[in-house]
Amino acid sequence: MNSRAEQVAAFVLHSRPYRETSALVDLLTLEYGKVTVVARGARRAGSQLRHTLQAFTALAVRFAGKNELKTLHQAETVEVAASLNGNALLCGLYANELIERLLQPLESMPQLFLHYRILLNDLREANDLEVSLRLFEKVLLKELGHWRDLSNCHHAYYRLNQQQELCHVDDSLHAQFTGQQLRAIEHDNFADESTKRAAKRLMRALLQHQLGERPLRSRELFQLRARESQEITFDSP
Repeated sequence: MNSRAEQVAAFVLHSRPYRETSALVDLLTLEYGKVTVVARGARRAGSQLRHTLQAFTALAVRFAGKNELKTLHQAETVEVAASLNGNALLCGLYANELIERLLQPLESMPQLFLHYRILLNDLREANDLEVSLRLFEKVLLKELGHWRDLSNCHHAYYRLNQQQELCHVDDSLHAQFTGQQLRAIEHDNFADESTKRAAKRLMRALLQHQLGERPLRSRELFQLRARESQEITFDSP
């Protein structure tokens, strides 16, 4: 991108302190993918940016700069949406952490941006959290180039090899997935509970292969909530 400030659509992923009064803000933008900006004075008392640059907020922003780190010139909220709470909040933090860890800076992924918006709407409306996450994870893996078409999985049984590639096996004893489950996942058909469980195993394995050994902080928060809560909670992704 050039150094001229231009208005783009963005969501706030994460914000952290920078120097005395500023903040570093990670954005998911429609045009440029993941972008990190310096928000000067954002932490000053009375700064409007303190309230604007919150996670999951949809913004119209202007930023510029010739280097990877940009300078934020303007940020306006474009819609007032209900906040995320409970398990929906943890799911949102999980999605944000995946984006932070797996996307390269300034790599445009418009389909991911659109599906991130869909995910946030689903989380706010308390739709099926597991299905919403699986759909988002699938799009993320596709955009990263780490998804294979499962519609041709016509063998009865499959498992992942050490390279996280699907290979068919001869019997259910050594299988992790059935061909029917994999085809259903490809066509976003999660009506069967066994397909939901299979999708979770598949997405977790494929994502972990890209994430490496460092654990996800958001997954740890799920586990902490489960230990502290007296209620049955949503299982961690």
